[in-house]
Amino acid sequence: MTGIPGKKMIRDLPFPPRPPILKPLAFHKGTEQSSSGPGSVLPELKTVKNSGVSVVAHRGGGHDAPENTLAAIREASQNGATGVELDLEFTADGVPVLMHDETVDRTTDGSGALSNISFSELSKLDASAKHRLRERFRGEKVPTLQEGVEECLRHQLTIYFDVKGHADEAAAALKAVYRENPVLYNCSIVCSFEPSVIYKMRRADPDVVTALTHRPWSLSHLGDGTPRFSSPWKHHWMQVLDVVLDWAHHNLLWNLCGVSAFLVQKNYISQAYVQYWADRGVEVVSWTINTAVEKQYHQHLLNISYITDSLREDCEPHY
Repeated sequence: MTGIPGKKMIRDLPFPPRPPILKPLAFHKGTEQSSSGPGSVLPELKTVKNSGVSVVAHRGGGHDAPENTLAAIREASQNGATGVELDLEFTADGVPVLMHDETVDRTTDGSGALSNISFSELSKLDASAKHRLRERFRGEKVPTLQEGVEECLRHQLTIYFDVKGHADEAAAALKAVYRENPVLYNCSIVCSFEPSVIYKMRRADPDVVTALTHRPWSLSHLGDGTPRFSSPWKHHWMQVLDVVLDWAHHNLLWNLCGVSAFLVQKNYISQAYVQYWADRGVEVVSWTINTAVEKQYHQHLLNISYITDSLREDCEPHY
């Protein structure tokens, strides 16, 4: 049986078996870099009360410090995180940087699309300008991808690279940073809502651990549950597509992309759901867990890793 011209059947994909997502992803204690390449497993990383559950600071812990900054990474480590989730974007001149939005307006004292701003221009902006603790973190800069990686390795933190788009550019940038920092093969994971990003990352470097991120009904509703579209017809059509997308994630895309983990919005996770993915050799990571009660539930009942905006106090969710 042959596939579509130019395509490959799943069984023909040039991927090795999915790498396991270590629990927790591991580091040599006290070692920032390692010459070990893909396939080696490095021992021991901080865990929450030795439960084996990894606690990942969302955007570095955007409630506790300006999101996606070196200060956030340091704060996350100091507050007991075992890892950080960091967002990858690109400047007008193609420099990979840590930023969530396509514009700089929400988090900095600048304005405009990141795709229209050079890195030299971006470096002049204050990444703490809109943060609730801006007086404490005044002057914090938007870091490059490499700067963020070095800071995480310095603090022995697992890294979740969240890629929103730019599949080809992201795969190339991440492949380069993995080759520059081989320890990342054992202490990081590339995740995305977009299957194309994960597919291209695995094609670029099959040894990278990857995950799909998913929120059911995301095409028809915003993160807070508000319908995306005022038109009833468009809303219902998007709901149909949501059903198709959800089926594809659970029955096709996870295997096609060769993922090791599934990052799912917390409202859809149960013990049965965790077991569904465990039976397929895939780990579930929950987001975004921002109250003490939810954290206890994940640590002691579900026993799965989770992503949080704060390691210091309860806070409102970031969508």
